[in-house]
Amino acid sequence: MAIRVERLSGHTKLLIQLLIGLLLPVCAWAQQPIVPLQLSLSDPGARSMAFGGAFVALADDATAAFANPAGLTQLLRPEISVEWRRRDFSIPYAKTGRVEGLPSGYGLDTTVDVKSANSNETTSGLAFLSFAYPTGNWSFALYRHEYADLKFSGETQGLFSGGTDCCQTRLYDQRSTSELDILSHGFSTAYRVNDKLDLGLGVVYFDTTLESNVTQFTVDDDSLESIFGPNSYLPERSLLSQRSFSDDSDWTVTMGILWRPSERWSIGGVYRQGLETGFAVELRAGEAVDYGVPPGEIIAEGSLASIEFPDIFGLGVAYRDPGGRLTVSFQWNRVEYSDIPHSIDIDDQTIDDANELHLGAEYVFLESTPIIALRLGTWLEPDHQMRAIIDDPILRAMLPRGEDEVHFTAGLGLAMQNFQIDLAVDFADRQDTLSISAIYNF
Repeated sequence: MAIRVERLSGHTKLLIQLLIGLLLPVCAWAQQPIVPLQLSLSDPGARSMAFGGAFVALADDATAAFANPAGLTQLLRPEISVEWRRRDFSIPYAKTGRVEGLPSGYGLDTTVDVKSANSNETTSGLAFLSFAYPTGNWSFALYRHEYADLKFSGETQGLFSGGTDCCQTRLYDQRSTSELDILSHGFSTAYRVNDKLDLGLGVVYFDTTLESNVTQFTVDDDSLESIFGPNSYLPERSLLSQRSFSDDSDWTVTMGILWRPSERWSIGGVYRQGLETGFAVELRAGEAVDYGVPPGEIIAEGSLASIEFPDIFGLGVAYRDPGGRLTVSFQWNRVEYSDIPHSIDIDDQTIDDANELHLGAEYVFLESTPIIALRLGTWLEPDHQMRAIIDDPILRAMLPRGEDEVHFTAGLGLAMQNFQIDLAVDFADRQDTLSISAIYNF
């Protein structure tokens, strides 16, 4: 049985030309298939979260500055809002197994499929801060919002291809880490056209920081035990390191509308323009291959076309009962995730656009002191994982189609004369979120 560990070319000049000419345009995703940072773009505020995110047709507190600026006209007094969030998320990635062929039965090569593992991370901190000021038919708001805060770390080793009796191939083992942080600062304004119609407009400044590192390794030695066994990730066996990074900013716009055809019904809509961020890549020499430069030196670098994050369209409807105790809200969001691969000209991978469905309800005990509100909600987060769309067994194994995810939410609100505090939780298979927010009006 012939056994082969896939290696880099020994022709350094040709290799660097290939890296610059072929890898750089797609390496942000194609060369890092085990860094699946999936965005989950929810509106700020514990009350909105407890409603299952169905808030665009309500938008009746200071978080409307982001969710639907048209709702700011509903505020009667100046208002300050602050939110803290904790996120526990689990991101699946390819760990080990077979990308094609039958297993040999040696060491790690015992399964016919790719086995996945999860990168479990926790982030927490100030998620939202705003100040809203109504005056006459106009309302204005300034805010700070943590749009995305994600981390990833993983090790992929023992991915095999080839037949059981000939030409066994072990793909490069990899260690990967990635962090994404998108912070926004915005200014929103709303105008009351008449008693039934409000219009809103926002300008948002985004600051994006992304740091992703992938290092490829060959096996510990050329023995049969190492070729089919676990990798120790020895520095002297490193082949190539890739750093992909972004530290960029962009301006976008948000537009909103809120229409109240009757006292009991309201309809809201929002358009949120996706940000763009520049992207660059560095490839550094490992220790196991002679590139003609010391290990750790840059052997290729370049900038990619700007990545376009998704535009979002939202439409919602809300109903309030005559007594003001029960509120039910529904929202549909169209998230154009396909903007991401299209913006950097990837044609062998894609992300499906998503139709999110949000539903929530609130019941208020008006006779209590303080006023108590109980909330329940749910929402559907369709699969938006980067996936392969060509007939390449390796790429398809590393970038499979993901799964839809259903979220369940619940919350509690306490309202006093000038102060309100809200608590919410959002549970799903891959992510749990806790939110605490407070509103003070004066």
